[in-house]
Amino acid sequence: MKALKRVLLVAGCLAALSIGVGNVAAQNGGGGGGMQQFRQNRIDRMRDSMDVKDDAEWKVISDALGKVMDAQMSAMAGRFGGGRPRGGGGNGGDNNGGDQGGQQRQRRGFGTPSPEAEALQKAIDAKAPADEIKSKLAALREANKANEAKLDQAQSDLKKLLTSRQEAVAVLGGFLK
Repeated sequence: MKALKRVLLVAGCLAALSIGVGNVAAQNGGGGGGMQQFRQNRIDRMRDSMDVKDDAEWKVISDALGKVMDAQMSAMAGRFGGGRPRGGGGNGGDNNGGDQGGQQRQRRGFGTPSPEAEALQKAIDAKAPADEIKSKLAALREANKANEAKLDQAQSDLKKLLTSRQEAVAVLGGFLK
């Protein structure tokens, strides 16, 4: 049950980030600057919602919020960044347009897939033997666990800095569980 809640939480955050990133990228003409602007806008909105007036206090909180966002993106990229969309542009692993899947993932806002996800995808595309796929799948799962642990730590660190009201705002804002 706990795992289902976590998956649903990640999926909800993913949907929210995908929508927001798409809007920001469209406003900024795409590219990495759009993601940075999205990130900064989201953090700035949290300052207003948390009603933080002191700049020194906000610096500490905003740094912790940024670490949580980075950890969330890493966790999502590991879980969802390696899947290549099928149909339309996928060539089943040959090099004629092989980057198209990566470009589509970037446009969806998942960031760069983890090396483990990329290695697993290459093994799948190459129809590698079962043992190789199992090994790459295990490596991806370990990387995902590590990313989840980093996210948990970043969220724990953030929670220590916040008042009860600020913590509630951070939960509703998708920064805390």
